[in-house]
Amino acid sequence: MSKIPVYLMPGLAASSTIFEHIKLPEEKFEVFYLEWFLPLDNESIEDYAFRMTKEIKHKNPVLIGVSFGGIIVQEMALLIETKKVIIVSSIKSNAELPLRMKIAKSTKAYKVIPTQLISNMDALAKYAFGENLVTRRLKLYEKYLQMRDKKYLDWAIENVILWRRTKPDENVIHIHGDSDAVFPIRHIKNSIVVKGATHILVIMKYKWLNENLPKLILNNEEDEPKT
Repeated sequence: MSKIPVYLMPGLAASSTIFEHIKLPEEKFEVFYLEWFLPLDNESIEDYAFRMTKEIKHKNPVLIGVSFGGIIVQEMALLIETKKVIIVSSIKSNAELPLRMKIAKSTKAYKVIPTQLISNMDALAKYAFGENLVTRRLKLYEKYLQMRDKKYLDWAIENVILWRRTKPDENVIHIHGDSDAVFPIRHIKNSIVVKGATHILVIMKYKWLNENLPKLILNNEEDEPKT
């Protein structure tokens, strides 16, 4: 039996190193890592997603995206056939955005955010991971947050806040932490809730993912994921 191709897309500003502890059974799955690249001038999220699909080398892949990466894989799934789309610590429509991001949209406050993030690693980590970080953890996260180009951050933050999707894809599998500070659980509908997980679920709850992702991909409904 051929292996199932699984492509992993990291979160905003992050590299694929955030998946360093994700291990799927090698006899069933082949894992590939997607990385952010710089957007073109005035590039739409749809066109960016189209360019990202060029990195997909298999038919009917599983796409797994974290945070903003979850938005990107949902856009990619509109362009290519997929076996499954799984998002982690993300949103399925703009209705799931928190109030502060909706306010930022109406006031255009998001336009002044990226410069602050670039000049302050702690601010970038807080925006990307939703945590106030102690020095020890901040140094750890510096290896994860490798896409710090202003053009990318301007584009990425704008496209999170201005995402136009209003109707969720009911086939998307959504995994979310009940302590997520970036996308609070109270705004999230129809997700698999992981207790005690924050926005960095993919890093801190990797054991849960390693146990449950294979079941979700293979659709073993009789063996429901544990929260």
